[in-house]
Amino acid sequence: ALGRINSTLLDLSIDIWLYISNNLLKLKNIKNEIGSSTMPHKINPIDFENAEGNLHLANALFKAFSAKLSISRLQRDLSDSTVLRNIGTSYAYSLISYKSILKGLGKIDINEKAAYQELNNNWSTLAEPVQIVLKNYNFPNAYEELKNFTRGKNVDKELMQQYIKTKSEFIPPNSISQLLNLSPNTYIGYADYLATNVDKIELDKKHEMSDTSKKTP
Repeated sequence: ALGRINSTLLDLSIDIWLYISNNLLKLKNIKNEIGSSTMPHKINPIDFENAEGNLHLANALFKAFSAKLSISRLQRDLSDSTVLRNIGTSYAYSLISYKSILKGLGKIDINEKAAYQELNNNWSTLAEPVQIVLKNYNFPNAYEELKNFTRGKNVDKELMQQYIKTKSEFIPPNSISQLLNLSPNTYIGYADYLATNVDKIELDKKHEMSDTSKKTP
């Protein structure tokens, strides 16, 4: 179980490192920290790098325990004692990683300007709602047409809105207006609610599962 938790946190650490590298997250400038011995300007995601390395070590030990401790040569082999002495080490690596992640999370901010810029440079993401609306009004081959229109192409606001307007004979004016009012940074569905209510959602799921199990004969 701890290995699975570590794998999730390892994935988190790598993703945050990449978000920082892509300038979607920014690191706070800590006065006494040194990012490079030769480049004074650098601010490195050192906490997430430390977490990544220690999580790899912890999980490597957990895998070694699983492979070694499940077997015993003629049920008389004592080599497991050597392995067992390292259980504390695996937990120590895990704990160091958790502390590094928590420390790192306290040093990051969202780079809103860069995030909005990336979103607004990708109007092709609106191909999803457009093709769904077209399907609702029985437009033939809606998915295929949007795929050909957007895939591998640089679709900007002007091109997307021109395309939407060409479908006015298939889609009612109110739906056309709704699509024209969409933008990549407003087409987020329930993402905001899901992100801010994840604990409540998980709790509701557990209650639903509990209620279902009680009803099962």
